[in-house]
Parts: sequence; structure tokens; C-alpha cells
Amino acid sequence: MKNTHLCIAIATALATGAFASAPAHAQQSTAQSTEAKSQELDRITVTARKREETLQDVPVAVTAFTPESLEKLNVQDISDLGTQVPNMTVYAARGSSSTVTAYIRGVGQSDPLWGVDPGVGIYMDDVYIARPQGALLDVFDVERIEVLRGPQGTLYGKNTIGGAIKYISRGLPTRADGFAQVTVGDHKQLDAKAAFGGPIGGSEALRARVSVASLNRDGFGKNLYTGQQVSDKEVLAARAQIGAYVNDELDIQFALDWMDDQSGVRGGKLLAPNALDYVIDPALGMGQQPLDSRYDIRSGMPNVNDTSMLGMSATVNWRPSENWTLKYVLAKRESDTETHIDFDMLPNRIVDVQARYSDQQISNEFQVNYDAGGRARGVVGIYAFDGEAGGQVLNNFLNASFGDTRGTVYTESLSLYTDWTIDLAEKLKLDLGARYTHEDKRAVVLNRAYSDATFQAVIATPADFDKTVSFSNISPKVSLGYEFTPDVMVYALASRGFKSGGYNIRANSAVPHTLLPFDDEKVDSYEIGSKLALFNQRLFLNLAAFHNRYDDIQLSVFTGYDADGDGVDDAFLGDFTNAGKGTVNGVEVEYQWKPSQNWLVSGNLAWLDAKYDEFISGGSNIAKSQVFTNAPKFSGAVNVEWRTDLANGGNLSARVGYSYQSEVYPTTDLSEAIKQPAYGLVSAGVIWRVNDTWLLSLQGSNLTDKHYRTTGYNIPALGILSGFYGPPRQYSLTARYSF
Repeated sequence: MKNTHLCIAIATALATGAFASAPAHAQQSTAQSTEAKSQELDRITVTARKREETLQDVPVAVTAFTPESLEKLNVQDISDLGTQVPNMTVYAARGSSSTVTAYIRGVGQSDPLWGVDPGVGIYMDDVYIARPQGALLDVFDVERIEVLRGPQGTLYGKNTIGGAIKYISRGLPTRADGFAQVTVGDHKQLDAKAAFGGPIGGSEALRARVSVASLNRDGFGKNLYTGQQVSDKEVLAARAQIGAYVNDELDIQFALDWMDDQSGVRGGKLLAPNALDYVIDPALGMGQQPLDSRYDIRSGMPNVNDTSMLGMSATVNWRPSENWTLKYVLAKRESDTETHIDFDMLPNRIVDVQARYSDQQISNEFQVNYDAGGRARGVVGIYAFDGEAGGQVLNNFLNASFGDTRGTVYTESLSLYTDWTIDLAEKLKLDLGARYTHEDKRAVVLNRAYSDATFQAVIATPADFDKTVSFSNISPKVSLGYEFTPDVMVYALASRGFKSGGYNIRANSAVPHTLLPFDDEKVDSYEIGSKLALFNQRLFLNLAAFHNRYDDIQLSVFTGYDADGDGVDDAFLGDFTNAGKGTVNGVEVEYQWKPSQNWLVSGNLAWLDAKYDEFISGGSNIAKSQVFTNAPKFSGAVNVEWRTDLANGGNLSARVGYSYQSEVYPTTDLSEAIKQPAYGLVSAGVIWRVNDTWLLSLQGSNLTDKHYRTTGYNIPALGILSGFYGPPRQYSLTARYSF
């Protein structure tokens, strides 16, 4: 049973292996040595540098989760990973349930609109997912999840500036296996997951695997105006893989993943009465006060928040010789979203938004790995991305001002990358890498104003343009690692991250600078770390400290402006701008300690100091009054697990976990009313592995029913002040049959 996070620049090593039997080469014939071996923690294999290495040997800050650790931590989707990874924040974006917002070390992007790239890259089986819609991936039939912290420009996708979350599906087995699982819980939760895979036709040369999931739950709240549930869950997902293993040197694999999310809108809490909630329609009332529930709303908009996502890929692995391995990945992804966002959460039409998003992407990646067992080994690759993202957003302000944001952003990106490890001496290793990127962003924007809510009669065109902007960048990386002993390694790392700029598709000529492109952003990161395996492999203690210089920071902000010329801001738009410069310092600790065969303690601690050095607004530097978004100063988690083997070959384990984060501003407007004060969450679980076939699991999360905000809206020009909250206390019981 491997328990959680293992980090690579900071990391832990999984408890999974802590409970696995010792490798054959290390097994001893005596009972004493066998007992000592059973108390060791296991090292797991990761592909952080696109080649297989053990986690403790890679000079990169990475945390890895195995299926066993995900199960013990009750990780249902990737937002549940946030507390288990140092300096990472992941949650559902505002009023959505499957659109992701992710930050690592203070770097990310909260705006899910097309034309804006995320700061943390999400990868499904080595394929970059360009848009956040549908990217809050549910966890089922997974082989491993890796979280890489810091700039990953050398090796990953479209230069992932803040970090990367890699979701790795279960591979194709050489013999038939599978599972069926049912979970029931409060809020009428009913989840079903199943998978089956193995050889086709009795030959290992042709293998396949199919996995499915149906995830359902009633809402946490209710729309008191319509009577419908909100914050419910209704997701169907499936993956299919087939592989032809022609011989030991060549295999060809095809994969398909599909997701359909028809969950309702996410409920939020009105934090203050809206001063503009006057009688537009007398039947709807006016001046309504905030509700007691943090999930109930009184929206007059349709309960529609649908997202569908489809991905396809073909992968060819060829080993022409013992020293060389070639890999080619061709992938296509597309998604469609329709959502209704009631910013005011009231029946009156104050700020009602209907949005439709659609995107598609095609990527090609070819890489060559070299390892002759000598002093040098590495990878060289080329990556090409062609994406098209667009949609339409219909805005109704006060049932008096009607407009839309419509357009498409076309992205063409080409990158060349390399990463090499050179043994300078027996214990000293040099790692050198670089990535060259050229990217073209073409924005076709048509933003219009209409006479009424039918959005038919055009009365003005605030923006109408077709523009292209190009960006080029070279992102280097260099690190030195020194191995004092096989169990003690230290490293120093310097790297650069890059994220291209573009155009604000919400552009409005009433605010002239919104018609201009925003610049690309860069992070220069300097890091030192160590990986320690102490007390005969019973304690993993991984440390990292970093200093980041962050330039041309891209920020999405709500800006009020005077729409009717009376000198008073009576409208707003989503502005996109470059803030200037910032400095981010941090320290991260991941630990895993097995004091005895029955006990395991694991967790992480993190400190983050993120400050603006330059933030120009209205010609003045307001850096001292600004605060980084989603950058808590202190955070951490601890998990204490007790486990015992049973006479029939099964085992029983019990876990209690606690996570903490200090105060945080979830949005760039820095509203004190939306700011989330420091809080902690308690979770617990009991897992009874009856035998090799049956498993029962009882899990509880947020056991103290803590109220905590993940994000919100603050739009003074329209009286909007609201917050969105994390899930309440939940319980679930799972039964799984494996074969």
C-alpha cells in the first residue's frame, strides 16, 4: 500500500511500497532481515524527464501518487491533490464544476476564457490539455499522477511556466485483469467505476483496456427561485486503449478518452445585498438579503452547465537499437461547453451571462531518447501544436445593456527541446536542457452591443478586429546533483519558464488599451534541494528552497468604465494586462516516516513569500498595495496511518489527515470580503482489504464541516459581491471487486 506524495526536489516516497514486499534482489533468507525490509519505504518510478527514473534520483521538485495512495487519501478528482502537494492550489473555477483553476508556487491563471493560456499545464497521458474546461479530471483507473513544481519549459508542452499535473492512465496488461467498484454516500452519492483489460485472442501481441465511470450526486444547495438543485454532479466518462506489440522493439498504441458533464451550476453565496437589486420585474422582488446557506441561490437563469470533452491519440514506440528509443505521439482533443453564470445570484437580471465555448487542438510530438549506459543520456524532441479556441458570451446588465463577446483565437506553436544528464564524476551529475518556442496567436474578435435581450438588433460594435502577434523564446535549464551516498542527494537548479501573450477577446474600444496585445510572461527560477532516505529507508525527507523572478505577469481583472459618458462607472469588462514584476521565494518539505511496520506518518510543509516589485496602474507603481492571487504564505498537511496484516492475507488500515493553509486572496481584485482567512480541514478513512479480490473503504472529508471560500466575484460597478465555497462534510462507502 503506497501512501501519498513523493516528491522530487521535495518529496516523499510512497507508502505503497512501504507495504509491498521487498525486491527479490534484496530479500534475505532470515526472518530478521525480512522484517527490516518490510519496514522500508519504496522508491517509485516517474517520467518527469521523459525517461524512467526513481523519484528520489531526479533533481526536480515532483510529487507522485500511486493508485493506492490516491485511494487512501480519498482523491476523487485532481482538485483533491491541492492539500497534498506543497504550494499548490487547485479548485473548480467560479461557477463551474469541471473547469479547473490551478496555481503552483504563486503562478497560474484563474480566467477560463479562450485566448488565455493556463499557467499550470495539465497532461493526459503525455498530451497537453490546452483549455481548462473539462480539465478538472476525475480519477479512475489511473496508473500514477505526477505533479511537477516550477517551470517545466524544457520538456513539457507549450512551456508550462508554473508547473505540470500529469495524469497517467493504467497501462495495457499482459494478462486479463479488471475491477468493478460502487460508491454510495451522503447527498445521494452513487458512483460506479469499472475497467477490464488484457490480451486479445490469447496473444500478448494485441492488448486492450476499457474503463468507465458514472459519477452522480445530489446538489449541496438549492435554487430557491426555481426549486432546482445546484452544485450537483452528473458525469459520465470512459477511456479505451488498444495496443499492437509487434515485437520487443516496436509497439503502436491508440487511446480514446471521453467525458460528458451535465452537472448543474455551482451554487455560491451572496455576501452582501446588491444595491442595484431594484424592481426590474416587480414579481421578482428587490433588495434581497444574503442567505444562510453557502450553496443556496435565487437565480432566474437556466440551470445549464454542460461540458463534453473528447481526446484521441496514437503513440509509436520504437527501439531501433539498445541505446536509442524513438517515440511519436499524435493527438487530437476537442471540447464544448455551455454554461449560464448568474453573477448576482438573484432573480433580477443584474449581471446574467450565457457562455458557449468550443475548442479543438492537434499536437505532434517526436522525441529521441539516448542511453548507452555511459556518462551521457538524454532526450531531444520537437513539439508542434495547432489549436482553435472560441465561443460567444452573451451579457445582460440590468436588463438594459446587452452585449456579446464573440471570436476565435488560433494558436500555432512549434518547439524544439533537449535535456541531457552528464556524469561529471561518479557522484556528480550535470543536467542541461533548453527549449526554443515560436508561437503565433491570431485573434478574430467581434464584440457587439444590442438593443434588447433577443441579441438581434446591433446598435454598436465595441471591437471588431483580426490581428496576429508572434512570440519567440529560449528557455534554458541547468542543474547539478551530488550524491553523497546512495541515500543522500543534493541539487541546485536554474530554469526559465515562458508563457506567450495574446489579445484580450473581451476588448472594448471604450477602454483603448484593451485593443492592444498583452505581453508574454517569464519566470526565472533558482532552486536548491535535497533528497534524503534515512534510517535504513524508513524516513524520506525531501527539501527544496526556491527564488523566482517573475516578469510581465499576466493578470485578468474586472475593470469598471463609464459606458454612457456621465462620468460614473456604470459598466465593467474583463481586462487582461501585464502587471510588471514580482519576486516569489519559498521553502517546501515533504516527509514520509515509517516508525514501525504498523505505522506511517506522511505529509508536507510549505512557506511562500510572493510580492510584486512593479505594478503600474494609472501611471503609478502600486506594487506595495497588491497581493498575489492563490498564494498562501503557509500551508501543509499530515496523514497518520495505522495498518495491520490479517491472517487470511488481507489487511486493515485506518488514516486520519489534517491540512492547513493561511489566508489567501483567490481573485485579483483583493476584496477583503472575498479573502479566505486561514483554515484547516480534517479527513479520515478506513480501508479493509478482505483478500486479493474484495476491498471495502469508508471515507470522510471536511469532517468539521468547515466553511471556506475558493473564489468569488467582486464587481463594485454593478453591486456584485459573492463567494464560492469548497465542499461540505461528506461520507462515502466503497466496495470493489478485482479480478
